[in-house]
Amino acid sequence: MRVRGIRGATQLEADSSAEMIDAVSQLLSEMLSANGVKTDDLISIILTSTPDLTSEFPAVAARKIGLGSVPLLCAVEIDVKGSLPKVVRVLMHAHLDRDLADIKHVYLRGAAVLRKDLAQ
Repeated sequence: MRVRGIRGATQLEADSSAEMIDAVSQLLSEMLSANGVKTDDLISIILTSTPDLTSEFPAVAARKIGLGSVPLLCAVEIDVKGSLPKVVRVLMHAHLDRDLADIKHVYLRGAAVLRKDLAQ
């Protein structure tokens, strides 16, 4: 098995706990589904949020969808002037027998503009 990184991002409409859980749950679920990843395949997940998101940790959403046994790390993104607001980014590490070109990165909601070259 190879170790692969799967990238994703989503943009929240508002800084609320409910919105964080909804948006990040959707993103993580789609990342897992699009790449055929099972919980046992996961190594770790890094979740970052822009500095304007302070109502909830993105990792709460991961635990709510059954990823509580996976090592999770939350961090704050660099506050770059003019960057897209209310964004959660994810870097998921997994054991996968796929070529790099076959990894499906998932960008949802307003975050699709971040990586038009990768967004599905």
